[in-house]
Amino acid sequence: MAAKYLLAYTGPLTMAVALAYQSYWSWFPLLFLFFILPLAEYFSPIQDDNLKEDKIAEWSDRKIFDYILYGNVFLIWGLLLWFASVLTHQSLLLWETIGLIVGMGIVLGSFGINVAHELGHRVDRFSQIMAGLLLLPALFLRFTIEHNHGHHKYVATDRDPASAQKGLNLYRFIARSFVGTYRGSFQIEARRLRRKGIPAIGLKNRILQYEGLQILYLLTMGWVFGWAIIPFLIAAALVAIVLLEAVNYIEHYGLRRKKLPSGKYEPVSADHSWNSSHLISRIFLYELSRHPDHHQRADKKYQILDHEAASPQMPYGYPHMI
Repeated sequence: MAAKYLLAYTGPLTMAVALAYQSYWSWFPLLFLFFILPLAEYFSPIQDDNLKEDKIAEWSDRKIFDYILYGNVFLIWGLLLWFASVLTHQSLLLWETIGLIVGMGIVLGSFGINVAHELGHRVDRFSQIMAGLLLLPALFLRFTIEHNHGHHKYVATDRDPASAQKGLNLYRFIARSFVGTYRGSFQIEARRLRRKGIPAIGLKNRILQYEGLQILYLLTMGWVFGWAIIPFLIAAALVAIVLLEAVNYIEHYGLRRKKLPSGKYEPVSADHSWNSSHLISRIFLYELSRHPDHHQRADKKYQILDHEAASPQMPYGYPHMI
């Protein structure tokens, strides 16, 4: 059953086709994600079955599911280096360049940040490093801090900038979420340091460390491939972040937790995330679409996440919804 998730590799590999053939193929990743996949998913079944109890422990411990995630790190970095080489050493038309930037951003967002999200919830050091390697080219290393300690705590409330209230325009949401989660990550890190008696601004601040690493990444890529590559890398990272925010938008749109008389919010339940068990979304996003179960048990590995029938259900899969 793990083999089905290898199909997700065809997503990043569309970028290999774009880099190899360029011309109209430069736009193949965009065409694949937002036309071919939604069309295929429209005619594919919804698979809402869950694992039997006796299979959950077995599947949770099977390393093949982890290796499939790790493979994305090598694949995406290989594509990134190829992308940098093509853009700095080949003569491209403007529309080809834009297509390749969009394609690289799609790969960094849909497959890089998404896999980093899964690995970033794990406590072992190796998974954390692999998550960081996927977030680095998206210039989004701070994601794990804010997502794990901010979004999961305040999801479906007004305190979470990544939870869209009903009627909020997508583009306003993207701007609000980008700024709000950036601010939130600093606040979370400052609280952590103050509890240890350490100044919030200093070398111990992980957000500042991450910003330094991202600058070092850009400078290293510029030194290797030429300084002209830096704006293209930043543009691809912005595409990835916008795509992530579009995913955030549909995952919790219009859903709100009640505020209790005590001033606290009700516990997170299946009512506070949209569920989708559309087969293609499940495979290509490593079960991210079974989002309600993830928010109730963030430490639960992707391969054992459950379909939540009690949750609000998306009418289509993620590519179609976006």
